[in-house]
Amino acid sequence: MRYVILFALACGLFRCGPLHAEVKPNIVLVMADDQGWGDMAYYDHPHLKTPHFDAAAATGIRFDQFYAAAPVCSPTRASVLTGRHPNRMGVFKWGYPMRPQELTLAEAVKTVGYATGHFGKWHLGSVRTKSPANPGKNGFDEWLSAPNFFDNDPILCRNGTAVQLRGESSMVTVDAALQWIEACVAEDQPFLAVVWFGSPHGPHVAAEEDRQQYKSHPKNLQNFYGEITGMDTAFGKLRDALDRLKIHENTVLWYCSDNGALPRVGSTGGHRGNKGKVYEGGLLVPSILEWPARISQHRITNMRCNTCDIYPTILEITSAKHTASTVLDGISLLPLVDKKVDRRSKGMGFWDYTAKGISTPSAKWMADLLKAQREGGDLEPHVSSIQAGQLPDKPLTADDYNGHAAWIDGDWKLHRIQANNGRVVWELYDLKQDPNETKDLSESERDQVDRMTPHLEKWLQSVTASFNGAEYPSQ
Repeated sequence: MRYVILFALACGLFRCGPLHAEVKPNIVLVMADDQGWGDMAYYDHPHLKTPHFDAAAATGIRFDQFYAAAPVCSPTRASVLTGRHPNRMGVFKWGYPMRPQELTLAEAVKTVGYATGHFGKWHLGSVRTKSPANPGKNGFDEWLSAPNFFDNDPILCRNGTAVQLRGESSMVTVDAALQWIEACVAEDQPFLAVVWFGSPHGPHVAAEEDRQQYKSHPKNLQNFYGEITGMDTAFGKLRDALDRLKIHENTVLWYCSDNGALPRVGSTGGHRGNKGKVYEGGLLVPSILEWPARISQHRITNMRCNTCDIYPTILEITSAKHTASTVLDGISLLPLVDKKVDRRSKGMGFWDYTAKGISTPSAKWMADLLKAQREGGDLEPHVSSIQAGQLPDKPLTADDYNGHAAWIDGDWKLHRIQANNGRVVWELYDLKQDPNETKDLSESERDQVDRMTPHLEKWLQSVTASFNGAEYPSQ
């Protein structure tokens, strides 16, 4: 009887959906907030301790050339959930909401029987109840989310209700995800769990036991390194739990970061630029994929991959379909998993459009929501989220390709940098010979520039058409 009661409680706490007899792989997507490519011990960082990340990297596939779709947070997160470059849906910078017209990964896998949960940083719109851009409106059955990064003892939003939690921020996130995962396992329910840490985003305030591991370093580095170790510990607990629950063999566990390294404290591994830049240091991120049922041996791949690839890969793994008429920028990496390819089948486009981010003070907003709800009220969504589905009054044109765009084809990377006055500067780098982008070859390799330019310009046209709403059925 005791087990029946526990089972009933688990089912009541979390919405996991109906039972399914067919054994489907579970999906767990984990993402850091501002961890650079070199911010891992397995990349020979001189100080960081990341034993659990190291163990995963030595077990599954380690991606050594994995790119965030954008050099800042919100856009990359939109790419994971849609398989599309974030500019297509107007997520130009941090704080921009994702359009409700987009088909999300959560919505897609629900059609083939998956329960869906989001835990941690959202940053794709307001998490308030009436927001058209909250996780629940984007396909997640269960969510415990923040509108931006969050620190220790956070206030998060559970399905629209603010809750005060206690503990180290990454561990709080993993504990919430595991509660829900355990309920799904009890129901024999396949699941998609999106676990997005709020670390190591500044200001850095590590848990004391994590900070103490780096006490010989300056205080700012103690806390930055400590936050990464906190993530590592939480990630280790997640991995151990999958094993304890006897589901690790058929669970896809995919880890990456949302953009390149922070200046001053983070490590790009020597790559040029950092967070906010379209050079390699702003885009390359650590990434690890474990799936013992399909990946029986550890290997390292140098195939250039992208956060846009996560969506089509998971769709192929789960047999879900991209039923929208929208263009995908990503490709399925299942052939790479199965050792059928080692080179990308199409180029990758990047475009950091000239736009200001939208301030998203998560701690204040969540404290305000908690106070209002404790007093018996609620708060309306923020204006940007209410307007999330609106298309631009003035469509973008070819004259509006402002900002820094790039096209990667094989080992070649072509940069197109357009100032607000319309002046365009081109740069070309051979990433195989010059991974740190130190020698511009745009003058000496004119044939390569001429070959790649039409591809980049055609892609910019396509992204612009998407932003203007050309793909949405009602337009």
